[in-house]
Amino acid sequence: MIIRNSSVTLSRVAKLSSKDGGTWIVRDVPRDLMRKAKIAAAVQGRSVKAILIKLMDDYIQELEKKGDLPKGK
Repeated sequence: MIIRNSSVTLSRVAKLSSKDGGTWIVRDVPRDLMRKAKIAAAVQGRSVKAILIKLMDDYIQELEKKGDLPKGK
């Protein structure tokens, strides 16, 4: 049985550090893209998760450099 607590208080959110991991559920990802991502990760000896985190981090840094996004801490 899985029980999920859907009520997160502001005090709980405030206590989360930047190192606390989160969970994203992404739906409707094309199967072909998923297959290619798994192959690319295997060829590089990395996980799909590691590749996605690196891609998102690079994208955010690019937006920050262009001034489209406030710079993080």
